[in-house]
Amino acid sequence: MRESMEFDVVIVGAGPAGLSTACRLMQQAQENEQELTVCVVEKGSEVGAHILSGAVLETRALDELFPNWKEQGAPLNTAVTEDEVYLLKDAKKGTKIPNAFVPKTMHNQGNYIISLGNLCRWLAEQAEALGVEVFPGFAAAEALFNDDGSVKGVATGDMGVTADGEQGPNYMPGMELHAKYTVFSEGCRGHLGKQLINRFELYKQKDTQHYGLGIKELWDIPAEQHKPGLVVHGSGWPLDQDTSGGFFLYHTDNNQVVVGLIVDLNYQNPYLSPFDEFQRLKHHPVLKRHLDGGKRVSYGARAIAKGGYNSLPKMTFPGGLLVGCDAGTLNFSKIKGTHTAMKSGMLAAEAIFDVLSKGDEGGQELERFNELYKGSWLYDELYRSRNFGPAMHKFGQLMGGAFNYIDQNWFGGRIPVTLHDNHPDHAQLKPAEYFQHIQYPKADGVLSFDKLSSVFLSNTNHEEDQPCHLKLADASIPLKQNLQLFAEPAQRYCPAGVYEIVEDEAGQRFQINGQNCLHCKTCDIKDPAQNINWVVPEGAGGPNYPNM
Repeated sequence: MRESMEFDVVIVGAGPAGLSTACRLMQQAQENEQELTVCVVEKGSEVGAHILSGAVLETRALDELFPNWKEQGAPLNTAVTEDEVYLLKDAKKGTKIPNAFVPKTMHNQGNYIISLGNLCRWLAEQAEALGVEVFPGFAAAEALFNDDGSVKGVATGDMGVTADGEQGPNYMPGMELHAKYTVFSEGCRGHLGKQLINRFELYKQKDTQHYGLGIKELWDIPAEQHKPGLVVHGSGWPLDQDTSGGFFLYHTDNNQVVVGLIVDLNYQNPYLSPFDEFQRLKHHPVLKRHLDGGKRVSYGARAIAKGGYNSLPKMTFPGGLLVGCDAGTLNFSKIKGTHTAMKSGMLAAEAIFDVLSKGDEGGQELERFNELYKGSWLYDELYRSRNFGPAMHKFGQLMGGAFNYIDQNWFGGRIPVTLHDNHPDHAQLKPAEYFQHIQYPKADGVLSFDKLSSVFLSNTNHEEDQPCHLKLADASIPLKQNLQLFAEPAQRYCPAGVYEIVEDEAGQRFQINGQNCLHCKTCDIKDPAQNINWVVPEGAGGPNYPNM
């Protein structure tokens, strides 16, 4: 029998959306001299442990939430000083695109280069100072429902369950967290969010969601080549014309740069390895000159929901809301999702407080949220960027980029046409027989590295004797179907070496190295048979990013 705790609001996930929800709720409670109990449950070992983003921050939402954030010590230390955008033609050549021909959404004047993990740590401090209870190390494993079907809250996962499903010597049952309203802010492809979207048909009459895989490294570089505030973006090589995506490199503080590659997960070639594409990207002169003489100090990966306005599900349902990347509020035309995630959480907080302050007992569908959303700058911004992703998918990098330049710079995002892409990313993969195996260069240990040494830098750890959190609906599919048709692409799309085809005396077998998992969710998204279901492991498992 689980014990239970009662709250007015339970928030799942201590990312920017969830913490902004919590802070705004308590601000309103204090302003109106009302009592409110708010709990944030976070699966990472600490707040920020699972947070990974580029990240260039637009401060619009932060300015609204904490107008005096500078005086309060928010970790925004590096203002953007310069933008560079490149089109890489091949392994040696690249063209710098004049700023006048770059879509306005890609201009970063007034923004800051930050560690999103550190911003979330700071937001958690503000939330706790306001009276929010923050529980890191506890994974919300199950959504709970009232008899009428409305969301009742969540249950945290049991601790100390062995790999064979038995109660181990350190077994501790999970806790039920009941709430009048529950906010789900788990990030991209949230485990519970996915279930709620299906249960309440939240994607009805919406475009299918689309995703990218972002891979990122943090480097220490020599002081003489450090240019604080420089933002570099680009596309082209090493990705071919049928694979969309782009790279980023930001000079942050403390003689450090962050570098990464985003690969759209609608790619067709099953032999493509996003991790290996990123490793060879760093050898291009445009990036190499920033990294030469440096040392890689951290690594991570994360899927991003990039469908935008057209793919945004209904965010309300009886007893709860989806906010941030759990819904897909990222503005891909800006390659930014923090300010939009924060705003969605703040709007959720205002809608919840509006009904609770009137004595509401919970379990209702918060129509007020939809009114607030449609009247907000969040709605306007996402609407203006609705064509960005579909244009890249339909027309490719060059023509899609030209369309977006015209749409954003000439029409301000209000071109009188709306493009759609309703082809799921996993369904875009084509059989291996149509492609040649890609021979990636061997890692040199200086600019490029292998997966296992990379995972080591992510500080990833899972309790080994626990049930595998990567569930196969049909254990025969990887060998009988995916291997035969697609050369089992899980071996390559996973950026952490979780999936392997192993050959021994007994023949071939599909091996899942769950301890390596970075919680990026790519397998849940890209598996062509949709046979892999990512569920939360035991709380505190996964990466432990220091300042990603």
